[in-house]
Amino acid sequence: MIAACPLESLGDRSFCQDHGIRYAYIGGSMAKGISSVAMAKAFGHSGMLGFFGSAGLSLEQVEAAIDQLQAEGPDFRFGVNLIHSPNEPELEKALIELYLRKQVRLVEASAFMALSLPIVKFRTHGIYRDNNDRIVVPNRVIAKISREEVAARFMSPPPEKMLNQLVASGDLTADQAELAKQIPMAQDITVEADSGGHTDNRPALALFPTIKAQTIQLQQQFGYPQPLRVGLGGGIATPASAVAALSMGAAYLVTGTVNQACVESGTCDTVRQMLAETRQADITMAPSGDMFELGVKVQVVKRGTMFSIRAHKLYELYRAYDSIDALPVDERDKLEKTFFRAPLNRIWEQTRSYFAVRDPRQNEKAEADPKYKMALVFRWYLGQSPVWANQGEPSRKIDYQIWCGPAIGAFNEWAKGSFMEAPADRKVVDVAYNILFGAAVLMRANQLQQQSGVVAVTDPAPPLPVTQIKEFLS
Repeated sequence: MIAACPLESLGDRSFCQDHGIRYAYIGGSMAKGISSVAMAKAFGHSGMLGFFGSAGLSLEQVEAAIDQLQAEGPDFRFGVNLIHSPNEPELEKALIELYLRKQVRLVEASAFMALSLPIVKFRTHGIYRDNNDRIVVPNRVIAKISREEVAARFMSPPPEKMLNQLVASGDLTADQAELAKQIPMAQDITVEADSGGHTDNRPALALFPTIKAQTIQLQQQFGYPQPLRVGLGGGIATPASAVAALSMGAAYLVTGTVNQACVESGTCDTVRQMLAETRQADITMAPSGDMFELGVKVQVVKRGTMFSIRAHKLYELYRAYDSIDALPVDERDKLEKTFFRAPLNRIWEQTRSYFAVRDPRQNEKAEADPKYKMALVFRWYLGQSPVWANQGEPSRKIDYQIWCGPAIGAFNEWAKGSFMEAPADRKVVDVAYNILFGAAVLMRANQLQQQSGVVAVTDPAPPLPVTQIKEFLS
């Protein structure tokens, strides 16, 4: 007997109930609006959950996106990203103030290495005990993590020191702080394996069971009324990868890289075509713009672009020299002619003007520290490269920074010969339905094989139009 496998049954039903969605499927946030308003709308109107990629955008751009999403109605479900910004703490603080003012109820926290006061403020804001003596927390955090120590911080209650700070500043009452000691910072933890952008390149088969076991341990330690949940992202691109995640106990699935190649993404057609031609071996690591000085890296496409090579060169020069003036003449000349296409002094003036509005303290620090000034100038290139990619700047194609994981190669192989082979025909909801439907078929086939030894499915079925999938489900 092969049990039915409705798409709604995949994952943890409590996750769907808590977030008001039908399917345990998330379109994760990708920076600079690559996870666009259109993408979040498409997911939200299809019973899934989409996050707007606010990282790297101005406060005005983020607020405009929130307004568009909230205009879909009070029952429309969506979330907004909060990327950890250790070099720009005021920006992180300003984003949280914006989210609280706009009554955004769900944030996806990414790239955190430690908890910050703004994320604790968001999570605990408005906490109260209802008439049934239950603690109600209006604001939710889904934390993307790839390290055990970071997972532990998010699955634990907010640090008492930070709660005391919020009480002292008037953001929490003493009673609210006591309630906050009984909740986790994040009810839902996304294990981020080998993903695009910020990643530790951790294999999902090793990382997920470790975090899952940690979740059980912390749940027993703190005794939360509602159990902690763990989802999986990074590598989810085919029905088989979805089955693997669900079989390990993933409460929900998170996709990213495959969505960037879809028509709703906030990038350009040139990048979508490049992604459609990318294989698993066409991926590499490069220095990150937002955590450049720390040596943090992001995963990007290397095929058809020199970004990773040039980014590594900038980091080597940063490590070797103490200021722009200390650069060898030939190295500086090469940077100005090929990387920046302008004198470095002019790039610094642009950078200084930018931070004069965004965060004046960065300029003060740069004027006092020539090495930090050099870092800011180098970060100009790292910060502009994804903008050139998203906008499709033709003269800068060789410098495109395209965040991407190897999952895109698996997806392209699966989609080959199907209606989704061409990037112009890829839509995020079509991709999601095919991953979920294919996973359900494979899970039923696995049941048959376990019971009878008959191998019912040898190759994954190619993607199908959603109308056809719905016919099978009806």
